[in-house]
Amino acid sequence: MVKIIYLITFFSIGMAAAGFCSNEAKVSLDSSEIKTLKEIETRLSRQIILPDLLNYAYRTNPAIKASKQDWKISIENYNLGKSYPDPTLMTTYYPAPIETRLGPQDWNITLSQQIPFPGLLSGKSKVLEAQIRISKLNLDKIVKNIAVSLMTSLHELVYIQKAVQIAESNFNLATKLLKTSENFYAADKALFYDISKARAQTAQIQYDILLLKELEQAEKAFINSILSRTPSAPLGSAKKLSLRTIAYSVDEIYQSSNDHQEDVLIALEKINKSDEQIKLSRLENLPTFKLGLFYASIGEPDVRTPPPGAGDDAVGIQFGFSIPLWYQKNKSRTLKALAVKEKARANKIDIANKTKAMISRLWFKLQNSKRLITLYKDGLIPQSLKSVQTAETWFRNGEGSFSDFLEVQATAYNFQLSLARATADYSKTLVKLEQLAGVSLDKKSISPKEPKEEVAP
Repeated sequence: MVKIIYLITFFSIGMAAAGFCSNEAKVSLDSSEIKTLKEIETRLSRQIILPDLLNYAYRTNPAIKASKQDWKISIENYNLGKSYPDPTLMTTYYPAPIETRLGPQDWNITLSQQIPFPGLLSGKSKVLEAQIRISKLNLDKIVKNIAVSLMTSLHELVYIQKAVQIAESNFNLATKLLKTSENFYAADKALFYDISKARAQTAQIQYDILLLKELEQAEKAFINSILSRTPSAPLGSAKKLSLRTIAYSVDEIYQSSNDHQEDVLIALEKINKSDEQIKLSRLENLPTFKLGLFYASIGEPDVRTPPPGAGDDAVGIQFGFSIPLWYQKNKSRTLKALAVKEKARANKIDIANKTKAMISRLWFKLQNSKRLITLYKDGLIPQSLKSVQTAETWFRNGEGSFSDFLEVQATAYNFQLSLARATADYSKTLVKLEQLAGVSLDKKSISPKEPKEEVAP
């Protein structure tokens, strides 16, 4: 089975390559992209498999596209923020020339350049680099959320298809039992109540089939919405996914979430960004320098005896700097950065606590689903099938009622549906746990801190 972490790595590499391609390369890929999408659609119309769903979603899902552009925006903001301000060119023309000792001044021109205090641009770069990392983590989070949605929906589809098979099999059996009850009623071996109960049971199973097929269409419409397709776009049957074992204890999942879960990592990165912002705020309180070049055009003086140097143009070099005079404004800039850091630290603790609470709840659901699978698979279903055989034998031998036989058969049917439901819930819960852990939980990828604990059914 394709693992979430592998998928995120695959998506990230693909999106990084797409983000830095030239425009000509993007144009040349259009036709091949369209061809690839059509090939995937053809396969999906026959059978739904996870790699095709994820591959298609990467190419078409608008949330991924928007997040990728956010990442690109943060990269371009970095390129803008680390650059020097543009130089300024200013010219002045005098309709009435200004008379000077050396002649009339017709016009002048000034070229100036702001130079930030040493370290200021470097400080801005570090803040913007942290924002790039945050945007990348947001992108990873979006990709993972979409992967989890598709995987859980695929597990639900597998359950629905299994439930339809169970219901159809039991419907055929219920139809036969209905005919049997009618024959036995005609032979005075069954009561009219038995016929009524058999008809009701058959109708209930028929309704279950109708409901399940409508649920299947609703689930497929949900998948199509993630793929940015029309709700009625063709999707085939879902390929059955293997039931996986979990190789982690709950404490190890807590540890893994602190190291790999995107929300926690984003909160940590915001703290790092705040640290850089504090350093930057102190640099912003320092002067900004300004260098310039001045040139003035001087005409010939209208005098009988021109002075020495008359008519020579004037050239000057300018230097200046800003004066950080307003103490309160400069202090507030630093205090604001400190407050942002404290907020980021509190948010990180809050996110970590909420993540652990969600892990705890999902762990309980996983354990409960595991127990239910074992209960139905190894206990209730075998016992109910034996009870069906026994009830049928007793009825045919006149030792039991037909109503008891129908009751036992209905119980076996419900147990089969419950096993399918518990299996789907187990797989869906495991996928959500992997989302919070940030790693694939069916294979060890971090150093264990306690003995390996098996949770597989």
